[in-house]
Amino acid sequence: MKRIGVVIAMQAEARCLARQHFQLHQPIVIREKLMVTLCGMGAQAARRAAAELADQHGVVALISFGVAGALNARLHSGDLVVPASVIADQIYPADSRLRATFLHHLSGEMNVIEGVLAASQRVLTSEQEKLALATKTGACAVDMESGAIAMVAEDKNIPFIAVRAITDPVQYSPPAVLLSALHADGGVKPLSLLALLIRRQVYLAELLRLGRGMRAASVTLKTASRRIEALLD
Repeated sequence: MKRIGVVIAMQAEARCLARQHFQLHQPIVIREKLMVTLCGMGAQAARRAAAELADQHGVVALISFGVAGALNARLHSGDLVVPASVIADQIYPADSRLRATFLHHLSGEMNVIEGVLAASQRVLTSEQEKLALATKTGACAVDMESGAIAMVAEDKNIPFIAVRAITDPVQYSPPAVLLSALHADGGVKPLSLLALLIRRQVYLAELLRLGRGMRAASVTLKTASRRIEALLD
């Protein structure tokens, strides 16, 4: 059976596809036509997961699914980015047929942006960093995994698209220190987070704002996830 491979970094993103707990690096089949791998955050983990889906499981396409940060002030939390290309070490075009089919099935359900998605090796933690990357690349949004997944798709000669919902607008970014309180799959380390709050390295208002952005992105991803299987109709 032909299946699409979906690479996801975080548990919160994966739950937008299926209400279950995903194990890191253990591909599973959901909804018959979708094989999903929870890879953890970062390009290296995403590259490994995408290659495994292509080489060992024979998926016919790869999708980078999850959240992204805005590089453009016109983008807001909950907007959906379905880029025409991803820019990393080079420009990787998304598959035009898959994109067109996916966008057709969305048919105005949400605000969809079709610009360029930039790859970053780390989380951008300031507006200045975001604007600098936007100037350098012309991208409207950024994530850490899509570039690596697109690279694997090109190497394996299979189609690729990215489906990314905006969490943080360009004016706000998660503080860098917060990453020390997260597991590889985005899960929270409660004691580490509490320590950051006590030391005032992270503030409750920041966490609440980040939570609102993630909730908005999750609503968008849940809607988008229902349209992915249409790509294999």
